[in-house]
Amino acid sequence: MTAITTASVAGVPWSSPRTRGTEQNKGVVSREFPDPEASGPEPDAALPPEGPTPEQFLEVQQSEDFTLLRRSFRGFAIPMTIAFLVWYFAYVLMSTYAEGLMATPVLGNLNLGILLGLSQFLMTFLITWLYIRHANKSLDPISTRLRDQLEGDH
Repeated sequence: MTAITTASVAGVPWSSPRTRGTEQNKGVVSREFPDPEASGPEPDAALPPEGPTPEQFLEVQQSEDFTLLRRSFRGFAIPMTIAFLVWYFAYVLMSTYAEGLMATPVLGNLNLGILLGLSQFLMTFLITWLYIRHANKSLDPISTRLRDQLEGDH
């Protein structure tokens, strides 16, 4: 087994195996590390069984189910992204240009700006919950069918 030698002395990032034991490395503590290329099974032995072919991927990509999956995902993701960005930038713009409105007291020391800022977190949790619900109902059944078509039933 070949080894790569490293040094643990400040200022010496590593030492070559050829110079080990020479005067310049006197007192250097070195550690032996296995060479990653020299150990382990042959690369071909670790490969899993052959997966789907590129032709099978193209067939699935051109299928009606894949088109439905893409349309369903985009139909949710794009409007939600736009809604969140509009809400976020509206909050930032109101914080910058409508200071009086944002400073309006609502309850004790809580003003409208703080409540709207906290609503950004609530909006994130709401979108996450809606996406999980949408994925479980609309995306997962289709993607499972497509995966089973490519890989075979589990």
